[in-house]
Order: sequence, then C-alpha cells, then structure tokens
Amino acid sequence: MDCIFCAIVEGSIPGDMVYEDDDVVAFKDINPKAPVHVLIVPRRHVRSVNELTEEDAGLIGHICLVARRLAHELGVAQSGYRIVSNNGPDGGQEVDHLHVHLLGGRQMRALG
Repeated sequence: MDCIFCAIVEGSIPGDMVYEDDDVVAFKDINPKAPVHVLIVPRRHVRSVNELTEEDAGLIGHICLVARRLAHELGVAQSGYRIVSNNGPDGGQEVDHLHVHLLGGRQMRALG
C-alpha cells in the first residue's frame, strides 16, 4: 500500500505531530488553509467515510473529542473552529486515508 498518511503514522515519513494515542495521530498540515490546520488521522488505514462501519462509531467519536482537545490546546476553542472530513474525489478528498481537518485562528466563511 502506498499511503502517505500510513507512512506518517508509522514514522517512516516525518510529520509535525501535535497529538498521538493508540488510535489516532494528529499533525500539522503541510499546506495550511488557516493559522491552525491540523489533520487527525486514524492509525488504522480506513480509505474514507464510505468504509466506516457501525463498529467504527467509537473511532469517529474519539476523533471528534481529540479535535475538541486540540482546539483548546491550540487556543481556538473560544473563538471557534471548523472540523471537516472530505469524502471522495468530488468531496475534495486528496489522500485516500480517512482524516479530519481541524481549522481555526481566523474567521471562516459560512458554508451554503
């Protein structure tokens, strides 16, 4: 498998880590779209939201709680932040490994 996020999780490609536990890692995006732009990635390779099952409900909940924790630690919890998961080519997913973007530190435009 040729997955850049798996390589970052394994440590064979360096990432600017801000959080790690047994289930997920979080690292700074190399092409940030906001002053705070962190990717939260499951250690286990899951291609996208479409591959999630009922058994993954705990993983998704954990990712959201990690996003909340990081928002506090990175100083954007009070002013506000966005968590986004792009799914599939038309949804803007560029890496085929499930990941959630935590964005903050500037005013975000409303979607829709």
